[in-house]
Amino acid sequence: MQLKSQRRLAAQLLKVGKSRVWFDNDRLEEVKEAITKKDISGLINDLAIQARPKTGISGFRRRKKALQKRKGRQQGPGSRKGTFNARKPSKSDWMARIRLQRKLLKTLREKKIINPKFYRVLYRRSKGGFFRSRRHVLLYLAEQGVFKNIKKETPKQEKI
Repeated sequence: MQLKSQRRLAAQLLKVGKSRVWFDNDRLEEVKEAITKKDISGLINDLAIQARPKTGISGFRRRKKALQKRKGRQQGPGSRKGTFNARKPSKSDWMARIRLQRKLLKTLREKKIINPKFYRVLYRRSKGGFFRSRRHVLLYLAEQGVFKNIKKETPKQEKI
């Protein structure tokens, strides 16, 4: 039973592709006799011809891959597109480090643990990349004897 023209007209009226047009098997004779758009339209209203629902894309593989990535898998050299700096920018790393160091120096100056002149020296060293981290600044200050004149407090005891 050839229903090519009916399928084409129905697809046009339903505004879907030909593959999504569905004919009721019990009313195929009626569909075969329908040759005009008006006939097809009537059958669509009678639900003898319907549009199948869209088939979506399964998210299973996407979710599975996301789970593996959460576990730390699939990060090998074959999966990498950008350079190391593109994946983990050294600038953002630097910004995080320098902000912590400057915040520490500012609190030390406000608490009068270091004088403004020494603050300026430390600030410049921090800017020049002398200190590796916030902890390194504290170690350097402990070596310089900054914390000796404060009531026997070590950098660990005082949460700065």
